[in-house]
Amino acid sequence: MQIHTLNLDFSTSLTSFQEDCFTCMPILTCLSMCETRVANLWTTIAALSKLSSLVELRFQKWICCNDSAFPSASSGGNLEDQPDVRELLTDIDEESYLNQGTDEATGNVFSFDNIATGQQVQSMMEDSSDDNEVDFSSYWQEFDYMDMLANFSSGWNRQVNLQSELSSGTSGNKKEESLHGYFGRHIADVPSKYISHHASPICFEKHYREYMIASLPNLKVLDNLPVRKIDSERAAVTFSQYFEYLPYNRKHKESAVSILHKREIKDTRSHMLSKNQKPSYSHGNSQYSYTRSLCAAKLGSSAWPLLHSLSVSGCDLSDGSRSFRPRQFEYHPSLSSIMVFGTLDGEVVVVNHENEKVVRYVSSLGAMNSVLGLCWLKKYPSKFIAGSDSGLLKLYDIEHMPPTITGMYSAAGSITFDDFDQLTSVHVNSTDELFLASGYSKNVALYDINSGRRIQVFTDVHREHINVVKFSNHSPSVFATSSFDQDVKLWDLRQKPIQPCYTTTSVSRGNVMVCFSPDDHYLLASAVDNEVRQLLAVDGRLHLSFDIAPTGSSQNYTRSYYMNGRDYIISGSCDEHVVRVCCAQTGRRLRDISLEGKGLGNSMYVQSLRGDPFRDFNMSILAAYMRPNSRYEIVKVNLLASCGDAMGYSKTRDSCPSISMGG
Repeated sequence: MQIHTLNLDFSTSLTSFQEDCFTCMPILTCLSMCETRVANLWTTIAALSKLSSLVELRFQKWICCNDSAFPSASSGGNLEDQPDVRELLTDIDEESYLNQGTDEATGNVFSFDNIATGQQVQSMMEDSSDDNEVDFSSYWQEFDYMDMLANFSSGWNRQVNLQSELSSGTSGNKKEESLHGYFGRHIADVPSKYISHHASPICFEKHYREYMIASLPNLKVLDNLPVRKIDSERAAVTFSQYFEYLPYNRKHKESAVSILHKREIKDTRSHMLSKNQKPSYSHGNSQYSYTRSLCAAKLGSSAWPLLHSLSVSGCDLSDGSRSFRPRQFEYHPSLSSIMVFGTLDGEVVVVNHENEKVVRYVSSLGAMNSVLGLCWLKKYPSKFIAGSDSGLLKLYDIEHMPPTITGMYSAAGSITFDDFDQLTSVHVNSTDELFLASGYSKNVALYDINSGRRIQVFTDVHREHINVVKFSNHSPSVFATSSFDQDVKLWDLRQKPIQPCYTTTSVSRGNVMVCFSPDDHYLLASAVDNEVRQLLAVDGRLHLSFDIAPTGSSQNYTRSYYMNGRDYIISGSCDEHVVRVCCAQTGRRLRDISLEGKGLGNSMYVQSLRGDPFRDFNMSILAAYMRPNSRYEIVKVNLLASCGDAMGYSKTRDSCPSISMGG
């Protein structure tokens, strides 16, 4: 309760916080977390916002890169032994920087060196559990930090004296221009004279500094740099331009109870009107608006959504110990509880994802390799197409499929089509008459579902292989293709695809996928390394480019889909453990969802993802682990619910066995 300065530098096992982990520190003033693994802006701010006294925060340290060499963490050097940028930039405005505090009893200069260090906290976490979350309330009780801090009782009242603006006049304007390069921009924009040392991953998020300043209005110093009035003003503008505080542009948090109460009062008043009177519902009071307001209230109540690993019971199968390695999945378009997934072993499994029971199961018995293509028929809800990378294509009818396989492969309930070698994608048109297949080739094949025949193969429609092909949702003859030749093309079967209706090209790298918005107004194109664009479907013009930072990796394959109709998009990449939720009309980021499991000690990435077509702000993510045994699992995410503890995914993993327990 008496701690007011805390140093967690070099705590490399620190990845996230529990929501209430700082509530036991009401007077914490200074907090340093350089070279940790903290990465999520939203959960970090939600935890730090409980620190009403926090005025100085540090996730990195800006220092001057003069000829002198600085000690590194690896060589045993202390972060505090390195020159402070506040001391080096005296030519700008010496008085604008934070004055160092002193111990009133001894007169010694007070700094982060006088406190519990990151190495000590690191040792505590390693000794207590392998959990990457931090709940400081339990640590203070277990390790009795009050004894350690007894010598700093009266001298820990650190005073902050910070001028909010630079001096006026010509010299002030010049100083402001020189500061602007490193004060408010991404790390890469800082002048070469000053470099960031020991930065945590959160520092590399786009607009990190502005987000922190706008979200923590009492902050006076961030990463050794003062927060001036002009910085706060710029941060507010940047936040409103690139981030969405609440869904549907709601400006203020409101409880769900309050919203329901207002609706009840409004409904009661409308019933009391005479027959000749018409209720004067404004657009803001419509049922549609109430639904959006409820979503905003629920999502705003916690930064930690409910994440749950889909656990499929093995008791419905002949082999009770059977486990799955999912590779692709699709929600059912009309049955809210049904999902189908295909596995790396060629199995096809239809599950009720609400009660986690197997509905139908087909073992490949060597007939299929990895299932990469799945698509439900719309007018015949019991049927779906499945395709494997070996080229095998089948139409299944779950009404005629056995619930289990007892050792013999049965062809009942399936129709086999001509193979399409190295298949990666299948998609059915809106009338359930045709479907398309594409793969590691420059060709697209068209199949007739009723006759079971392959009608035509369109050759050389791209210069490189075609990763995804998608029919539009309402026009049965219109489809789009995306290729690693950087092109997205729109085609119309009525023109006997000789020439595309139009071609649009990504900026830097090849396109991983494309999909239509539910109303077919837009195309959502995702290129390698987080280049996500929304195009007008009618002519391919750019409507919106989403501001997602690239990683620099040519193997960072990005996939994006719509959620909540076409209100939001979700985007994830195979080199990152984050799914981003962005407004489809403004491009502003609403939330990042981190898939960092606890104590796994291996990398995790997003293999695929889908928005739930029946539940607002719900989705499922196919996540994979690189080591040690290439585990795969489907994670259900509910942004409108909270698990009660920070990082609900980590908590549910223990109680909910994954469908991916196979190695």
